[in-house]
Amino acid sequence: MPRPPGRAAKVRSYSSTDEDAAMLEAVARYHGFTRSATLVGLVRREFWRLFPGGTADIRPTRGARVVKT
Repeated sequence: MPRPPGRAAKVRSYSSTDEDAAMLEAVARYHGFTRSATLVGLVRREFWRLFPGGTADIRPTRGARVVKT
C-alpha cells in the first residue's frame, strides 16, 4: 500500500548521552519497535496531549476524533 503524499520519512540525527541511548534502546526493545519508531511515537503522543486540536501548521488528520479541553 503506497504512503499518502507528504508522509515520507526523512533521515534525521540527534545527539544523546550513552545513558539516554541505552534507555531508548530498552524502551524500544520492551515495545518491540525500532528506536526511531519509539521516538516518533513518544513525540506524537506528547504533541497531541499538548495540542489536541493541532497548531496553525499541524492539523488533525481528517476524521480524527478531536477532544477539546
